[in-house]
Amino acid sequence: MPKPTTHSYPHIGRKSAALTPAFWKKRYEAKTDEWDKGAPSPGLVDFLRAGNYGTGSVIVPGCGRGHDARALAKAGFDVLGVDVAEIPVRDATALAEKARLKNIRFEQGSFFDAPRKYAGKFDWMFEHTFFCAIDPAWRDRYVVTAAKLLRKGGWLLGVFYNIQPDEGPPFGCTREELFERFSPKFTLWFEKIPPSFPNREGKELLMLWQRK
Repeated sequence: MPKPTTHSYPHIGRKSAALTPAFWKKRYEAKTDEWDKGAPSPGLVDFLRAGNYGTGSVIVPGCGRGHDARALAKAGFDVLGVDVAEIPVRDATALAEKARLKNIRFEQGSFFDAPRKYAGKFDWMFEHTFFCAIDPAWRDRYVVTAAKLLRKGGWLLGVFYNIQPDEGPPFGCTREELFERFSPKFTLWFEKIPPSFPNREGKELLMLWQRK
């Protein structure tokens, strides 16, 4: 597992859950997976509808049951979804098979371990509030991992929570922190407040970053 790093952000050091595979498995088993809306991120749907993108290979970390991954596959991407918990990977695989999608697959595993197998293999990475679900002390490692997975010039499209809860997951995040952490390895192309699910309206920030 990655070694935590320390920063002067207010949420660093707040009480956090042990974000292990067992933790997420319990959430799914207890049906407290309220983040699963049964549909892809409206921000992603809006981005894909605009059509101002190229396709290629894309990795979706923290993919859950694969709603975003399936939307990307339907748009023509070659998709790999990764999740640390077994239950959502199983369900995502079944849903993709039901949709008869051939350009998508799912693996159970840690996003942070993915570069061992997939370094430089992806044209795109899409994330939907995964950054805010991990321990905040791992956020610099997240940026390094994303950069390793993407080819030079590759794209990271993220729908990030712009919220400040006392505890997590999800953990607090701001636009300023995102820019500070990502800018050493990525160039920001655009950002906007995207369409969101009703309980998230105005709380999300869509950003498109290009790997330097």
